[in-house]
Amino acid sequence: MSIFNKKSKILKPFKNVFVLVLVVFTIWMLFFDANSWLIHHELNSDIDDLNAEKDYYQKEIEKDNKTIKKLSTEEGLEKFAREEYYMKRENEEIFIIEYEDSLKTANNE
Repeated sequence: MSIFNKKSKILKPFKNVFVLVLVVFTIWMLFFDANSWLIHHELNSDIDDLNAEKDYYQKEIEKDNKTIKKLSTEEGLEKFAREEYYMKRENEEIFIIEYEDSLKTANNE
């Protein structure tokens, strides 16, 4: 008999129609509605991801602008041409020294 008394104490608030409607409404709004908490949580995480991506691209744009500014000068352009394309002035020799750890091999790519 005591088991039935405990169950009736637990279920007693749900006998009230207003409490039952409030519980059903809350469950509906949290999980099943088009504007549910789950959808809002997912959209907020998407917004956070997009903001992080936006910050990354803004930093990349700043870095590229610095590179463009360096390459717009005569000295910067000459340095870039010498380092990347191994260009040289007339009557000048270039020696390329490559260290073993700087070479691209199948192991360290």
